[in-house]
Amino acid sequence: MKLYNSLTRTKDEFKTHTPGRVEMYTCGPTVYHFAHIGNLRSYIMEDVLEKFLRYEGYDVNRVMNITDVGHLASDADTGEDKMLKGAKREHKTVMEIAKFYTDAFFEDCRKLNIKRPDVVEPATNCIDEYIKIVSGLLDKGYAYLAGGNVYFDTSRLGKYYVFNDHDEEDLAVGVRDSVEEDQNKRSKADFVLWFTKSKFEDQALKWDSPWGVGYPGWHIECSGISMKYNGEYLDLHCGGIDNAFPHHTNEIAQSESYLGHPWCPQWFHVHHLNTTSGKMSKSKGEFLTVSLLEEKGYDPLVYRFFCLQSHYRKGLVFSWENLDNAATAYQKLIRKIAALTGADGQVDEAVAREYREKFIQQVGNDLNTSMGITALYDVLKAKTNDVTKRAILASFDQVLSLSLLEKAAALREKEAAQAKTAQAGGDYVIQGEGDPAIDALVMQRYEAKKAKNFAEADRIRDELKAQGVEITDVKGGAVWKRA
Repeated sequence: MKLYNSLTRTKDEFKTHTPGRVEMYTCGPTVYHFAHIGNLRSYIMEDVLEKFLRYEGYDVNRVMNITDVGHLASDADTGEDKMLKGAKREHKTVMEIAKFYTDAFFEDCRKLNIKRPDVVEPATNCIDEYIKIVSGLLDKGYAYLAGGNVYFDTSRLGKYYVFNDHDEEDLAVGVRDSVEEDQNKRSKADFVLWFTKSKFEDQALKWDSPWGVGYPGWHIECSGISMKYNGEYLDLHCGGIDNAFPHHTNEIAQSESYLGHPWCPQWFHVHHLNTTSGKMSKSKGEFLTVSLLEEKGYDPLVYRFFCLQSHYRKGLVFSWENLDNAATAYQKLIRKIAALTGADGQVDEAVAREYREKFIQQVGNDLNTSMGITALYDVLKAKTNDVTKRAILASFDQVLSLSLLEKAAALREKEAAQAKTAQAGGDYVIQGEGDPAIDALVMQRYEAKKAKNFAEADRIRDELKAQGVEITDVKGGAVWKRA
C-alpha cells in the first residue's frame, strides 16, 4: 500500500516497525458535545484505512483516546476547558457529560458502520502515565516549571515545526482562537504539559502531582495513551488536518524527546468537510449531526457513501443537494445488487481473485475510496455468475462497510411484500422470471400509470431497461424478461 505521509509530504510505501503488524493511533473526540458530521468524516476514513490494512492481511492494533479533560477552548493553552464548558451548559458534572457524549459518539459510529477501535481509553484513566512522561522531560531538560505549570521547551529541538515551516512570529497561523499571551512561557511556541490550580481555580478534575494539584494538558494525553497501548514505536497516527498543528506537532516534540528515538514515521490527515460558507464547526453554529440526517429521512450510510466518493485529502463540500445525489446513487446501487438473484453455479475463484487484486491495487493507492466505489460497478458489469458477483461485493464491503448485501436483501423482501399485497387484488398479474425486486418495479410502474403519473412510469421503464429487463404490457398485467 502507498499512503501519503503528512510528515514527508510524499506518497510513501507503507511499512511497519514489526512486519505484519500495525500499531495505529487515532485521535478521539473531546466528549463535551455531539460529534458533527465533519468530525465523523475523519472517523469514517480512518475506519476504511484500518479495514483495508486488515483486508491486506495486517494484524492491526488500533488505539483511540477519549478526551474528557485538558482540551482548552483555544489551541494557545488559553480559555476554558471544553469539558467544564459542556458541564456548565447542561448543569451536569464533567463525568456525566463525558459518559453521555461518549455513548452518543459510539452510537453515531454504529450507525455509520465505524468499527470500535481495539482500545478506547479516556484521558482521565492515564494520569500516572502523563506524570511519568512529564517527569522524564523535566529530568532531560526538555521542560521547565513556571508559574506553577510545567511547559515544554521548544527551543531545545532542532526542528519544532515538522508539518509546516513556521517562524516563531507566525505562531498565530496554527491557532484557531485569539492568542492570549502566557507570561510564564519562555517562547510563544512552548506549550503546557501540566496545569496546576494556579491556572484555573475552578477546574473540576484535579490530581496530585509532583508540581502541585492540577491536570494534564491536551497534547500529553495522546502520547501517554499511545505509549501505554501501542508501545514505544507507533506505525501510523491519524486525525483531522486541523490537528496537525499544534496538537500533532506537540505530540511528536514531547514523545521523541522523552523516548530518545523517532516515534511515528507515518501521519494520515483527513481534510475538512466544508459547507458552502466554509469549514464546518460547532462554534459557527453549523451543527449537523447524524441524528439530524436521520430526522430528515437519510440513511446514515448515505453519508458514509457520500464521503467515500471523495478523496480524504480533498476538502469535501456538504450541501443537501449533494447528499440527495449521493442518496440516489446509493439506492440505485443497492437496487442493482438486489437484482443479483441467480443461484446457479459456484463462486469462480479465479474471477474473484482477479477483482480482489485489482481492488487492493486501486484502493491501496493512497486510500482511493472513490475507486473502491467504482470497483463495485465494475463487478456488477462483470461477465460472471451472480453467485460470484455477490461474493466479490461481500469481500469489498469488508473495507467499504456500506451494508450492500444486507440492504439488497432487505429491499428484495420489502418489494416482494409490496408485490404480493398488490397482486392480492387480482386485477394485475405479473409474469416474469421470479425476481421479487423486478416484480415490485413492474407493479410500481402499473400504479404510476393508473395514477396518470406517466413521467414516473417512464422513469421506471427506463430503470428496468438499464437493468436489461424488457417489459411487455398484456391484458390484465405485464410480462417481463431479461434481454
